[in-house]
Amino acid sequence: MKYMGSKARIAEYILPIILDGRKKDQWYVEPFVGGANMIDKVHGNRMGADVDENTIDALLVIQNHLDMIPTSGMDFTESDYKCIRSIKRPLRGFFGYAYSYGGKWMGGWGRDSAGRRDYVAEAYRNATEQSPKLSGVKFVCSSYDSLEIPPNSIIYCDPPYASTTAYKTGAFDHPAFWQWCRDTGKAGHSVFVSEYNAPEDFECLWEGTIVSSLTKDTGSKKAVERLFMHKSIASPFLSRASKRFAQQFLF
Repeated sequence: MKYMGSKARIAEYILPIILDGRKKDQWYVEPFVGGANMIDKVHGNRMGADVDENTIDALLVIQNHLDMIPTSGMDFTESDYKCIRSIKRPLRGFFGYAYSYGGKWMGGWGRDSAGRRDYVAEAYRNATEQSPKLSGVKFVCSSYDSLEIPPNSIIYCDPPYASTTAYKTGAFDHPAFWQWCRDTGKAGHSVFVSEYNAPEDFECLWEGTIVSSLTKDTGSKKAVERLFMHKSIASPFLSRASKRFAQQFLF
């Protein structure tokens, strides 16, 4: 699903690190699942959570209700988009993301400068392609710190980045999140975090430079994406990553 901040472009680089050494039947968990553009590339036991009910609703529509999705701009128009908030769940969630500019919830009707692209048709095609990849994923509406995680899971976190767009439910407590990562690692889980920067007691396993497209007014910007893990549990992953993956890529 089109989603602001999607990690689809770097999935092929960081998933081999995250999944290296995964045991049979071990759960892969994403507490900030977003558009599910990482979890749809993982097999086996999977759980995707998000605190935003609209995000989970959108993913459940893609997973289970393709028949409910309009197939072209003839079936869903900009006028319909302006009335999204009156549409019942779960379709409201899908419409609010799939047809918005840049995959931001209710970020404005998506259109190109020439007005030729059919974003509704594109969203349908994308959903049709992603739907089978989400088969079997357990989707949960929950905050990361309230999520019930199976023992000894692999956890990938893509939280709201510091100094970026505000969290869906208000200000995001970054210090509390990093402490949760420490505590969760001590509890036996393997916790990986995507961010630009991390506290000093976290190790960088991978970094890559990406070009982020913003708007026609702000243009684009470069940023260095990094994958972190707490130093207390990072050693085996760092050793393997340094041999095969820890290098810079330009997108």
